[in-house]
Amino acid sequence: MKIWDLQAIFSKIWYNKSYGLSWDLGGTLLDNYETSTKAFVATLQFFQKQADHDSVYAALKVSTDYAVQQFAPDLPDFLLEYKKREKEALERPCLFEGTEELLDRLTKAGARHFLVSHRDHHVVMILEQTGISHYFTEVVTADDGFPRKPDPTSMLYLKNKYAIESGLVIGDRPLDIEAGQRAGMATYLFDSMDQLTNYIFN
Repeated sequence: MKIWDLQAIFSKIWYNKSYGLSWDLGGTLLDNYETSTKAFVATLQFFQKQADHDSVYAALKVSTDYAVQQFAPDLPDFLLEYKKREKEALERPCLFEGTEELLDRLTKAGARHFLVSHRDHHVVMILEQTGISHYFTEVVTADDGFPRKPDPTSMLYLKNKYAIESGLVIGDRPLDIEAGQRAGMATYLFDSMDQLTNYIFN
């Protein structure tokens, strides 16, 4: 259910700079689950095991530990090998299709963008590598010392600093949604850029 009227926001809120979108990185802007899935499947093959892509993708969205228990519980060296392959793959970050187009469209409509991530300052490098860093007013990382989501402290910090009267928190996990709700902001559980675009503009 939409919590706000987009037409009203366009006319009354976005243009007076009191509207902001708080984004998660992995699984929302960055398609790291796809990258991690490919690394996981390749590691299984290295150990002469097989699993289908979609099952691994779904398991990784729960957690890495869960995926390992599902597909490689008897391989003590699996996690170390997987993490090595995943790290190498994540050095080539990949955005979800349509990410930059949506950021640009929203920016031109007057919205400000913020990023809240549990990762360290390398997040800034990832944004630069993918060519979207210039869209973000501020990036909050683990190095800033805020409690991890679902604690709302990082969201409240942005809300107060930038006088955000109406905002939307976008993330792919329930903890993103809980953090946004506890900060008094609207939320969207991310599924795809196409669905998010339709949600906002239709």
